[in-house]
Amino acid sequence: MTEKSGEQLNMPLIAAIVGVATIGGFMFGYDSGAINGTQEGLKTTFGLSEGALGLTVSALLPGCAVGAFMAGRLADNIGRKKVMMIAAILFIISAFASGAASSALILAVARFFAGAAVGAASVLSPAYISEVTPANIRGRLSSVQQVMIIAGLTGAFLANYFLAQSAGSSLGEFWLGYPAWRWMFWVQAVPAVLFLVTLLVIPESPRFLVAKGRLAEAEQVMTRLFGAAVAKTKVQEIKASLAGDHEPKLSDLNDPKTGKWRKIVWVGIGLAVFQQLVGINVVFYYGAVLWQAVGFSEADSLKINILSGMLSIAACLVSIGLIDKIGRKPLLLIGSIGMAVTLGILTICFASGTFVDGQLVLPGGVGTVALIAANVYVSFFNFSWGPVMWVMLGEMFPNQIRGSGLAVAGAAQWTANFAISMSFPWLAANIGLPITYGFYAAFAFISIMFVLKYVHETKGTELEDMVG
Repeated sequence: MTEKSGEQLNMPLIAAIVGVATIGGFMFGYDSGAINGTQEGLKTTFGLSEGALGLTVSALLPGCAVGAFMAGRLADNIGRKKVMMIAAILFIISAFASGAASSALILAVARFFAGAAVGAASVLSPAYISEVTPANIRGRLSSVQQVMIIAGLTGAFLANYFLAQSAGSSLGEFWLGYPAWRWMFWVQAVPAVLFLVTLLVIPESPRFLVAKGRLAEAEQVMTRLFGAAVAKTKVQEIKASLAGDHEPKLSDLNDPKTGKWRKIVWVGIGLAVFQQLVGINVVFYYGAVLWQAVGFSEADSLKINILSGMLSIAACLVSIGLIDKIGRKPLLLIGSIGMAVTLGILTICFASGTFVDGQLVLPGGVGTVALIAANVYVSFFNFSWGPVMWVMLGEMFPNQIRGSGLAVAGAAQWTANFAISMSFPWLAANIGLPITYGFYAAFAFISIMFVLKYVHETKGTELEDMVG
């Protein structure tokens, strides 16, 4: 790692900041994964049909879109740190409210606010990291977010498994006479409280402080991060990159010449939406069936989840090692090509299958090919679009429009997530798995052209030098 002349990096502080900020990523993953173990309890307790359960559970995703948009805007008004603290408080409140819910409506409202916290954490954690880390290692530090998301998902699976095993089932009584499924929600409050407490001890983003005219505070933070020799210069560079006549606002997204959104905003939206159009959230919808087709029992689901999590984390670690060496764009291209190929293989495999009593049955050997393709697909995603999209959203926008750009792109990402997740069951039932997965393969292929034509490399570029 090289340092600029006079720069004295305070790596313990930078590492601590990254550790705290990425707890938001852990909560993002944990909150998304914890719901899996509670579904039998929700159906039994509230008498929900499959459709009603789906609507109740999916209330998280509209909340994510709202939270991402509001967080991006609020971050420019009250600061990155304060908005992350609000997200932590929402995590805590929603965890208790979800576990104590007396009706499906109350649970859906609690899930919506949990989603708002997830959306806020998803956009602000990588953005905050990018604003307090040196350019030459910014990518790998921001990529830790994706590892923590997967760690959160795996942590939720493990906690749910422990609670269900201890109580006999998700409906069995655990502590204080409450069923295990309620504790699956309440346990989420533990990392959320840790997130809130640790946020109290890290500094505010110096980019926000300069935008608010708090130059002395910004210089103090820069001194702690990079040393006194370069702090004043860095503050002046940040100031020069901001509009002198007003603080950042949503209308800054418009190109002064055309009055329409800047090209960089559309590129950010494209990155956010393509990450979902490749079908990551549904590719394992039939995952358990694929595993059973090659000899695993349904009872092995925990081991399957852990193995998938390990593969995903391994892919992220490879990405972390390469992102600041070969750059963001090459990783996106490799990922797009790999996903297009593996999704194409899955499409062909599903085309050869049949349904027997509602269960997918694949010919001998095809199940193994499909299973391998699905896991390789997930590895390609977590090597590329999984971490790199969030890294780029956190760094690609100029200082003046970073908060507003994140608001729009983050909302687009979660809206696409909701659309893909909600449409998949209907598409699979009405037009079939081969065509549905063919769509995802097609979008993966189109993303290759999108990256080649519109995405510009940001490796090693100072945030003050980002253009758009």
